[in-house]
Amino acid sequence: MQQLEVRSDLTVVGGGLAGICAAIGAARQGSTVALVQNRPVLGGNSSSEVRVWVCGATAHGVQSFARETGIMGELFVENQYRNPLGNPYYWDLVLLEAVRAEPRITLYLNTDVRSVEAEDSEIRSVTGWQQGSEKEIRFVSPVYVDCSGDGLVGLLAGAEYRTGREPRSEYGELWAPDVPDSNTLGSTILFYSKDAGEPVRFVPPSFARDVTQTSIPERRVIRSDQNGCAFWWIEWGGELDVVDDNEAIRDELQAVVYGIWDYIKNSGNFDADNLTLEWIGSVPGKREYRRFLGDHVLTQHDVLEQTEFDDRVAFGGWSIDLHPPGGVYASESGSKHWFSDGVYHLPLRSLYSRNVRNLWFAGRNISASHVAFGTTRVMATCAVLGEAAGIGASVALRNGLTPRELAHDNFGLMRNALTRADASVLGVPDDDPANLALSATATASSTLTRPALEVSSGTLPLTTDIGMVIPVDPALDGFELLVDSNGGTLTVELHDPVKPQNYLPAKLVDSCAVVVPAGEKRWINVPLAWQPESPANAFVILRKTPGISVHTAATALSGIVHFAHREPTADEQWTKQFRAWKHILPRNGLCIRLGETAAYAPDKVVGGYSRPYGGPNLWSSEDLAWDPNPWLQLTWPEPIELSEIVVILDADVQEDLINLHHHRTPFESLPTLIADYDLQLRNGNAPWQTIAQVTDNHHRTQHHHLQTPTQTTHLRLTPHRTNSTPQAHVVSIRAY
Repeated sequence: MQQLEVRSDLTVVGGGLAGICAAIGAARQGSTVALVQNRPVLGGNSSSEVRVWVCGATAHGVQSFARETGIMGELFVENQYRNPLGNPYYWDLVLLEAVRAEPRITLYLNTDVRSVEAEDSEIRSVTGWQQGSEKEIRFVSPVYVDCSGDGLVGLLAGAEYRTGREPRSEYGELWAPDVPDSNTLGSTILFYSKDAGEPVRFVPPSFARDVTQTSIPERRVIRSDQNGCAFWWIEWGGELDVVDDNEAIRDELQAVVYGIWDYIKNSGNFDADNLTLEWIGSVPGKREYRRFLGDHVLTQHDVLEQTEFDDRVAFGGWSIDLHPPGGVYASESGSKHWFSDGVYHLPLRSLYSRNVRNLWFAGRNISASHVAFGTTRVMATCAVLGEAAGIGASVALRNGLTPRELAHDNFGLMRNALTRADASVLGVPDDDPANLALSATATASSTLTRPALEVSSGTLPLTTDIGMVIPVDPALDGFELLVDSNGGTLTVELHDPVKPQNYLPAKLVDSCAVVVPAGEKRWINVPLAWQPESPANAFVILRKTPGISVHTAATALSGIVHFAHREPTADEQWTKQFRAWKHILPRNGLCIRLGETAAYAPDKVVGGYSRPYGGPNLWSSEDLAWDPNPWLQLTWPEPIELSEIVVILDADVQEDLINLHHHRTPFESLPTLIADYDLQLRNGNAPWQTIAQVTDNHHRTQHHHLQTPTQTTHLRLTPHRTNSTPQAHVVSIRAY
């Protein structure tokens, strides 16, 4: 047996998505990182060992423009490119290569941290045993990040924590129990099946549960054509200690899985003769255990009221999603959901220990109540919290600050680091003084100033209310719609969503009644008007009108989304999971002519917000058929010295990308991305110098490093091809 000592700036324990993003985030800030994972693969619950799909703020498409950026966004987009079928082993590779691409990270797989040395409220070292190689490794660093899920490092270091459910009286949370208890969400084991092409029998093991003697067939959806996370409800152990009783929980879950498979194969209720088990998990996917206490405990109120923390570092959008502790044997439904009206903010103060000075944490162990944890626990949200913790730990270390000092007195350092990393943070403008683009003037060969979709691809009858969100910048003075009508009056309303990240009607601003003559393909004028104090989104409602249909187009306009209204069921009203407005027309739109707008102006690429927030926040050229060689240019009044140029392109954060078989997205590269472009510099009247030629791009962010600092007064980006959209889009250009 060897005994080794590893020294680094940062030790990250846990190789799930939170730990991966923490390690990469810190490494990109210049820190050396030891990433310690107790399994042979990365990814935690999303890995090929467990195979839980990666959910996040999009909430399966419920929230608008909510897909994560930063490192998690890179992983989503790369997986879409490499792995559109959702192969779990290819997902493992995407994660492994992302970590190996960072030279400052040293990865230790199969290394189980078992002891912590701590004194004077600080961790001195953590020690792990690496299976197979028989090495005992002591990790020494000034800062530690616990992304282990269960929180063993924090426990052994003496960090304050909670488990179970707080009483309603503590935080005034409606979904908290009256009396506190130790119940948690349970664990899950999943399975996959496949068609063998011939009859295959199944002889159940002796320990398989006879599910016909339980309430499972009546209370849960069992289908022979479902796999993996469609069986998320195979959950148990919430009334036990999910760590202490891990082995018993695993055994019971496997007994349930084999019992369900026996029911599918042998009950005669399914067409399953040719089906066989392809894979069954052996590692329980845990949902909940310790939650550490930071300087802020996130609560239900923070989520539902979308509290705008001064120290916000990430966002979420999944519902508050709580499951009965009894899992598959519970009499209640498998889950209940309560959505905020849009994505909500997450503070830095929930990502570090309030009593261990050099301990950060991210993932399902952050400082949150049990109820609030019900939304932050999903893996893409854990990942963006991991990136924030990694960046925060590195920035604090570099500046000689404690986590508390960074969050309370020096948060500007963190804010600039987050925006430069393109992290998943909302409502934080890029005002980093290091970004020289802020002093430039942006111009373009053309700009989409009068957005329109004029070619019909079909019709949509107004048998229900239809909603449409459109950008208003600086004002709206009516628009036109293409309709078919038997004659009648169409009522149209304009609502203010109030919060820039929300896409629901909240406050009525204007309404009108439009008389629509009988006829087909008639353009009608809708005289709604609004001039908000700053650029905003308008939620327009076309009220249900018999005999009137609106025309749809085969393409879409950036920043515009469409909804249909529906009434809730009694169960949806009770569980709070109901969202009255449901997305429709995911990749096309209504035939519309908007008036003049600055929503797509060139200056949107300088500073501001690098994602939709009160508008699309990007430059769009005119249609490429009209401007086949568009360009976007930054001009400085005096020469500046450049070392790096960052180009952020439109990866369409409205598109819901989910790995591991949840759904197929019908392309490898996002259509809104510019595929080919040139980047050129010019100093004064000197000739243009091409510094980069990018082809077949499938990334949101491209970093262009200059070999030597270069004096310049002009920077020009020339798109040559998009992946399919009729305009060229650029979200941001940054210069350092």
